[in-house]
Amino acid sequence: MDEILKKASVLVEALPYIQRFNRKIIVVKYGGSAMVDDELKRSVIEDVTLLKLVGFKPIIVHGGGKEISRWVEKSGMEPKFINGLRVTDEPTMEIAEMVLNKVNKSLVQLVEQLGVLAVGVSGKDGGMLKVEKKYADGEDIGFVGNVKEVNPKILYDLLEKDFLPIVAPIGLDDTYHTYNINADDAACAIARAVSAEKLAFLTDIEGVYRDPQDRSTLISELTVSEAHALMADGFIGGGMLPKLHNCIDAIDNGVSRVHILDGRIAHCLLLEIFTNKGIGTAILGDKDTKFYQAK
Repeated sequence: MDEILKKASVLVEALPYIQRFNRKIIVVKYGGSAMVDDELKRSVIEDVTLLKLVGFKPIIVHGGGKEISRWVEKSGMEPKFINGLRVTDEPTMEIAEMVLNKVNKSLVQLVEQLGVLAVGVSGKDGGMLKVEKKYADGEDIGFVGNVKEVNPKILYDLLEKDFLPIVAPIGLDDTYHTYNINADDAACAIARAVSAEKLAFLTDIEGVYRDPQDRSTLISELTVSEAHALMADGFIGGGMLPKLHNCIDAIDNGVSRVHILDGRIAHCLLLEIFTNKGIGTAILGDKDTKFYQAK
């Protein structure tokens, strides 16, 4: 009986969140270890499918960096990075597009196994992602693009017809050349374009720490001003710095909340979205009320 009551209390705790976000768009950037571990992969897809079935409108934007590197090596080439950005010549771009499309359709398959209809697209489809060439501190890194324009029509059409869109981060420039896009950048741009209620980044870290050396300093909620202060004080570095800039940019452009979650934790999306405390870091606008403290 105690176990049954615990389950009931979890459902009751989730109720206000289901009510609050019903019919709202949530963009999930799916990457990191959760993409290469089959059990974690199924856990993430189960979470997103459940969000869809309880009334959310999820959009998945996925990466595939580790798999791209593996196929680049299998092709006899060596993956190269400058400032964390993959150097993408023409042969590497061909491999990246092949791998990302393969990953895309495998995610469609997983979603449909759970009873939800999904459609996999790339940013090339419907002119969704228009890009310009990206440089790494002035260095040419090949076919890597910055998103300069998003046409969300195909996403709105799919959501309206009750499909779950799954997006591969590939775009076209003004001369219709194909470019690889950092999945964080693509997710952020899409979230802005559709005025998403939430943008969730699945990463390989628990969230944002006040002191990166002390795991007990994980911050549950962080305003944009507080995030700027942390960066200015030098507490944020490495791969978290561009991710936090993306989060702030999304908030500044109409996304209500951005979540940084540890994708290595099973069902991290449900734990963050449907519980009072959450397990990662939520970033919100300066004028918004800190939700967890209000509970």
